[in-house]
Amino acid sequence: MGRKLTALLVTGGLMALGGAAIAHHSFAMFDQENPLDLAGSVQEFKFTSPHTFILLKVSKDGKVKINQEDSNWDQLGPRIEQVFKERAEKIAFVKGDNEAMFQDVARAIDIMRGAGIDKIGLITAKLEAGQ
Repeated sequence: MGRKLTALLVTGGLMALGGAAIAHHSFAMFDQENPLDLAGSVQEFKFTSPHTFILLKVSKDGKVKINQEDSNWDQLGPRIEQVFKERAEKIAFVKGDNEAMFQDVARAIDIMRGAGIDKIGLITAKLEAGQ
């Protein structure tokens, strides 16, 4: 019964977000009736994906990693701000070791919220295993 409920909730969530995804990628902001040609040269181009997220790992010894990059508690907030500076969506996930201290995970979430992260999710071992 647990898997069916999870599947139902995930499906419902995806259906609810479907309209937001279509609206998000709308061309309504562009005037398609009056195209504009511009001449010039590109001075700078940054290829960044606005839809990516980070994974913050908290280990049982209290160390933190942003994706695979080692970090420390003092630099965590400024580094997260830097990572998300040019991203449209600010989404992060926290994954604590099975033996990580609860206060370390809570501290990581607090720092990310302070750095302006809009959405923070938790990844558990059971969730990762599909249970």
